[in-house]
Amino acid sequence: MNIALFASGTGSNVYNIIQYFKSNDLINVVALLCNKADAGALNHAKNAGIPTLTFSKEEFTSSVIIEEFLVEKKVELLVLAGFLLKVPESLIDLYPNKIINVHPALLPSYGGKGMYGMNVHNAVIAAKEKKSGITIHLVNEKYDDGTTIAQFECSLNEHDTPQTLAQKVSVLEKAYFPKTIEEYTSKIK
Repeated sequence: MNIALFASGTGSNVYNIIQYFKSNDLINVVALLCNKADAGALNHAKNAGIPTLTFSKEEFTSSVIIEEFLVEKKVELLVLAGFLLKVPESLIDLYPNKIINVHPALLPSYGGKGMYGMNVHNAVIAAKEKKSGITIHLVNEKYDDGTTIAQFECSLNEHDTPQTLAQKVSVLEKAYFPKTIEEYTSKIK
């Protein structure tokens, strides 16, 4: 199965996913698409010899360039790995139940527009939650509303800060995101 990664930032999940699948005969990372020309994620893809496409928010919204690129690369599954733009309905229609996202909280809590990265961690700590984690879910037309594929938890205590929570979430993403992608692809083939 050919997968394309979408990213907006440094690309820690992109790097992890590329490394996880580089020796896999059944799943190939064939493209990285990015909305920021200076994103670190682009370097991870280039270093691995993976083709990249950079685009503006307007180009993504119209999605013709994106769709043509995905078709050219024979992409069968999209994985949002730190991607911050809302996916247009035309792309959701083109890949029904084949767009996966990882969210840095236990949805449905702490999801929705503006709830990403440190915004989520700040809100979780401010609410004095006893646990947090990640949700790996399908993407639909609403932010963080698609069907949950898997959730993984971490405990919190009174000494945790948004920064320590971010580290705990990163550990969960590294351990479980690629493996969950692999398990999901075996169900949809």
